[in-house]
Amino acid sequence: MKIFSGYVREQKRYTKNELKSIFSFDEAGVEKFIKSLKAYGVLKSVKNSTAQLEMSDLLDEDIEITDETAVSGDCLYVFTYVGVITSGSRVIKVYPKYLLSKKEEPVAEMKQVIKVLERYSNSEEQIINIFNGDGDNRSFNILAVILFLLKDYHEYGIYTNSEDIVEVNGEGEILWGKSIDESFAIIEDNKPYYMELYTGKTVEDDTDYFKRLHECVITECSKQLGRSQLDELFDIDTVELSEETLLDFGDRDYVLERLHKELNVQFNTRRQILLKTIYTYISQENRMLEENDGISMFGTTAYHAVWEKVCATVFDNKLNTTLGQLKMSVPLAEEYKSKSKETLINIIEKPKWKGTDMEEQDASDTLIPDLISVPQIDGVDYFLIFDAKYYNIQLEKGKSLRGNPGVSDVTKQYLYQLAYRHFIKAHNIAVVKNCFLMPTEKDEIINKGTARMPMLEALGLENIQIRLMPATSMYEHYLAQKKIDISLLESCYVSGLYCYLGKCERIIKI
Repeated sequence: MKIFSGYVREQKRYTKNELKSIFSFDEAGVEKFIKSLKAYGVLKSVKNSTAQLEMSDLLDEDIEITDETAVSGDCLYVFTYVGVITSGSRVIKVYPKYLLSKKEEPVAEMKQVIKVLERYSNSEEQIINIFNGDGDNRSFNILAVILFLLKDYHEYGIYTNSEDIVEVNGEGEILWGKSIDESFAIIEDNKPYYMELYTGKTVEDDTDYFKRLHECVITECSKQLGRSQLDELFDIDTVELSEETLLDFGDRDYVLERLHKELNVQFNTRRQILLKTIYTYISQENRMLEENDGISMFGTTAYHAVWEKVCATVFDNKLNTTLGQLKMSVPLAEEYKSKSKETLINIIEKPKWKGTDMEEQDASDTLIPDLISVPQIDGVDYFLIFDAKYYNIQLEKGKSLRGNPGVSDVTKQYLYQLAYRHFIKAHNIAVVKNCFLMPTEKDEIINKGTARMPMLEALGLENIQIRLMPATSMYEHYLAQKKIDISLLESCYVSGLYCYLGKCERIIKI
């Protein structure tokens, strides 16, 4: 069976004919393809118009049109997802919306995005999504299971069962207790000499049923990943460990029964998870790239959350740092010493509610900034309020404004500074900056301009700087779990990030 693989950009508007061309469909095939992806929430359809063709984001007011309208061809299709999807013999690789170059196959960029998604998934302690969708649209996520099995193998090796063997005068570790209790000793010069020593060793059973089964499953998974041309994208080495097929281990019910019995006597947590995953893999009898309606996915419909996590990690987010641990040039102010064990986010005031016949109560929620950094630069304390915005903003001369954060985003950014105004004043923090951080495929930080509201500016609050951050470099820091040392940003030459502090207007390479 021939595999059709193609790249599409998140949030780009595609016509039906374009999807037919990219994934080599006939009319009936593309209709089924569209319907299936829409059912799993990774594809939306909007009205076919010039305005929509120019949009870079799917807005709340962009009402999705019905399947009946979609069939007519009077609509455009939008992928609201970043990652990899398999649907039948089609492999869909959806790259982030900020990659705007005309490159047909952004392989290097997508490989890095996959690594970022993996790191994000691990940091958020997400579990394997065995199934996609629900109800009639429920589908076994074979891709996620294959990826787990292969990564587990490369980290821990093949499943083995071992047996502890006791020998006489063997080469293993001497079992002194057993030797003293059960062996005959000759006494010479008041020293015992044992003619026979019991030794112990652990032997792995190379013919073990579950070892062979694991090798067979890993080989089959490798072949499926290779056929789907995803081994390079996920940076996983494929292996061939076995010439056996699953049929060589008995019928499906027999294999599942053996796995169930092994689970009952296996108490190692990692081995239990592995056995359960193999059980799921075999019980579903699904394979990638078969001509069926099943969908497998690795990715997210909320890539904005990934970008927020990247920015928070790279810029040394202090929101969850206690006040007593903040490194400022002055000691914690007297009025905050009683709150030294509270985090920076917990000192933001909460709305207070009071009924006519009740005591005043605090609301449970309040303002929550994305990230705050409190560095020292040349001995001067800075208070930097960042908001990670996953937008493709158009803010150029002669072009209409679009792809910009909404009024609520702008006002909240001002309010974050207002929320910390007392803390900033109490510690004589000299410099306060507000900044939107948006991704770009460029290898430079770009000063895109500012956003301001005069009535809030009049309160002495800082206007909001707009900076496009090079996603590739941001991801490199994130994957290496490295933080940008903002205290070192004394020159543009060091890291290129000096300009976002408002000290220059140039485009600086990292």
